[in-house]
Amino acid sequence: MDQVSATDFDSLLLPGGVINPDLLRRDLASIDFVKSFFKDHKPVAAICHGPQILIEAGVTNGRTLTSFPSIRKDLENSGAHWVDEEVVVDSGLVTSRSPKDLPAFNKKMVEEFREGKHSGQTAYS
Repeated sequence: MDQVSATDFDSLLLPGGVINPDLLRRDLASIDFVKSFFKDHKPVAAICHGPQILIEAGVTNGRTLTSFPSIRKDLENSGAHWVDEEVVVDSGLVTSRSPKDLPAFNKKMVEEFREGKHSGQTAYS
């Protein structure tokens, strides 16, 4: 993380799985990196357990999103409105539940990334 800057990127994809988000959310440089995408209104996509990183970054309050069901309560406790849908888009933030949702997730992610900056893509808290 000490060799990259969010200014070098137009969008961000947060990985799923269990270990990737857990490792990233414990790294302050990674959290600051994620926050900067919201500060700059850039599109972000997260799948499966990826939204755990969004919780740690403090950007879920007031947002509608989805995730792997086991982190639903974590998201709700962070102020998010969780829904059980294959893909959810909230002002440039794209989320999906699991790899079975990849076709819908990829389509929406590419669409949002292509659109670029979204004025609503910022943290509410």
